[in-house]
Amino acid sequence: MGVIGCGAISGAYLGMASNFPVVEVAAVADVVMENAHRKAKEFNIPRVMTVDELLADPSIELVLNLTVPKAHLPIAMRSLEAGKHTYAEKPLGIDFAEGQRVVEFGRQKGLLVGCAPDTFMGAGIQTARQLIDEKIIGEPVAATAFMCGKGHEHWHANPEFYYEVGGGPMFDMGPYYLTALLNLFGPVKRLMGMARISRAERTILHKDAQGKPMHKYGKVIPVQTPDHVTGTLEFANGCICTIIQSFAMAHSQLGGTQPIEIYGTKGTMRVPDPNGFEGVISVRGWDETEWRDMPLTFVKGYGRSVGAADMAVAIRTGRNFRANGQQALAVLELMQGFLDSSRTSRAIVPSVHYERPAAMNPNLPFGQLD
Repeated sequence: MGVIGCGAISGAYLGMASNFPVVEVAAVADVVMENAHRKAKEFNIPRVMTVDELLADPSIELVLNLTVPKAHLPIAMRSLEAGKHTYAEKPLGIDFAEGQRVVEFGRQKGLLVGCAPDTFMGAGIQTARQLIDEKIIGEPVAATAFMCGKGHEHWHANPEFYYEVGGGPMFDMGPYYLTALLNLFGPVKRLMGMARISRAERTILHKDAQGKPMHKYGKVIPVQTPDHVTGTLEFANGCICTIIQSFAMAHSQLGGTQPIEIYGTKGTMRVPDPNGFEGVISVRGWDETEWRDMPLTFVKGYGRSVGAADMAVAIRTGRNFRANGQQALAVLELMQGFLDSSRTSRAIVPSVHYERPAAMNPNLPFGQLD
């Protein structure tokens, strides 16, 4: 595997990838070579390359694309053209049309396309899915999924891309929530949404650990995409979910460490943060007075890159893999759908066929994937 993009998220991938024997991180590349050299040294990666060199190297079979969203399409297309499988940080593209191009080109080339998030493969969402399938709260009737914050400019060193087209709270955080919801409930029947830009400009306020303003502190950036999105999803199984993804809400009490709640005919379940791999699952029956924390029954300890490792197993064996391009395309269509619905005042019926990927195998040791 070769990694293109050595920014903030790359460390989370590179630190976990070494746990999977099926994956060898052979090289890193970045348009800023200093970043690539820094990550290679930190994670003991043998080679630092330019992007062109990495794509031309015949020993690289899989490209892990950790660039900013607007570069996801061109890097994916170049990787596929070079005969390499590609796995991208979310989202698959900055709009549905881009995602369609990547998935279709991969199909034409006979190569695999994968995409984050892979957090749904962790013990938290996997256990919640099992409990729902076992009908511990009966039939799911309704759900809420909330991500409420005041914006990444308060903590991120380079937050500009979060407010460009392909960014915003829905395209940044929505993939975690929607991927989890699809894995919990299955396909979406229809959706509606409303979206707005709450503030035309944002000011970068990032400081270091000692409270000293960082190099971009005070820079004003334009907001080019909605920073507050709310929607309703009707799933094919009948469950109706309300979702809010916002960079415009300060001091909200919604969500917290269990930002997804599911209301069933026999009780309620609180699902852990889909931006993580584990967390607490709480259940309360219809007539019960107290919440019960449920044990996690799947492998714990996974982090980002488990999805890419699962894809590497698929490359070697020919089996399906979980964080696949079709799932990412379904998520991208939903995210685009909320914005389209807001603009047109109409319900959106998804066109992408979606099937829940296989559940994780809870009986395998850490690092081994069936």
